Amino acid sequence: MSEKEHPRLILHNFLSPAECKELEFIHKSSSTIGYRPNVFSTTLSHLIATNSPHLIIPFVSIRERLKEKIEETFGCEYELFIEFTGLISWCKGASIGWHSDDNRSYLKQRDFASGEPVTVAPSAGDVIMYTADDRNIHSVDEVTDGERLTLALWFSRDSSHEEDSKLLSRLSQCTSHEVCLPLPASTNMYWFCPHQDGSNQNIGFDVCVARLHLLGFDVHSLQGEDHSTDASEQLMGPLQLAKGGKLLTRKFANILHALQVVQFYHWKASELVTSNVENDTLEEVKAMSHSQLETINALKSVFLLDENLVATTFGYSCSGEDRKDSLDLTGIALAVTSWEEYSCKLLKELLSSLPQWKTYQTIHKVESD
Repeated sequence: MSEKEHPRLILHNFLSPAECKELEFIHKSSSTIGYRPNVFSTTLSHLIATNSPHLIIPFVSIRERLKEKIEETFGCEYELFIEFTGLISWCKGASIGWHSDDNRSYLKQRDFASGEPVTVAPSAGDVIMYTADDRNIHSVDEVTDGERLTLALWFSRDSSHEEDSKLLSRLSQCTSHEVCLPLPASTNMYWFCPHQDGSNQNIGFDVCVARLHLLGFDVHSLQGEDHSTDASEQLMGPLQLAKGGKLLTRKFANILHALQVVQFYHWKASELVTSNVENDTLEEVKAMSHSQLETINALKSVFLLDENLVATTFGYSCSGEDRKDSLDLTGIALAVTSWEEYSCKLLKELLSSLPQWKTYQTIHKVESD
């Protein structure tokens, strides 16, 4: 089939390893249940809704570069608008049959798409660009192990479907210069059930608790000590992290706050200096009491019904196990400050960019003075 008949372009190493790692951090600390079985997603609107608007900053320059390359590759003599941006991970058992990206009446505005290659083995940083119509029918083979993470973008010539204007209306509430503490969405958005219809709620797990578990950490809900508190609320309020019979006394605002810090630690562990640990940091790690252990196990009985299902769904290798063992509570205590500095840096860039974004009604890279 000629390239003219099926216009597409594969670009190797379009995204740097550093960019890929940062997007992976964002997804693994923010994702909810996706639109297909065994699929998880993180959209820009979801980041704003969960009080993590600063996390859209790493997407900004990537979106611009992809849009420019699309316009160059396909010789667009008209303006393109970004219709959708999202991180989508495909876990064991996930797949999708042959289709085009405009195969529904409500998707006919889509003209171009970008994502990972579908006709070659995907490699981190690679991008494929193609028309979204039936000239580029494609599929995703079933994932047999691990987690396949894709950054998906769709582009349209129809400005009424532009993503930026919708995002900017949500961003208009962003005025605080304080560190953004994430706020979880409703618990059902994080509940994974292997049955697509969710008919058997006795099988499954909470995605946030599961991702912490994969890195070796348990959750001690401070609300769990109050037996009158509904189980669904225990992850929404203050909690602590535990590992190997030890408890980190530092309190996190909620499960999403704890998850972001832990995933940040996982991402930056090799860069965080732990050799000069101060005494006050060491004092934050205490032995767990019997009642605290009971509270942890009670929470796991609700939100982590099948630990084997977690391992099977997300998959992890021996190297992942090594990293799991290398992450400790003392490191988490140190990572909190670095996570706050990272968040503040992104928030500062977001707030300084917003006036221009609102003026031009587009989300774009704003050069600092």
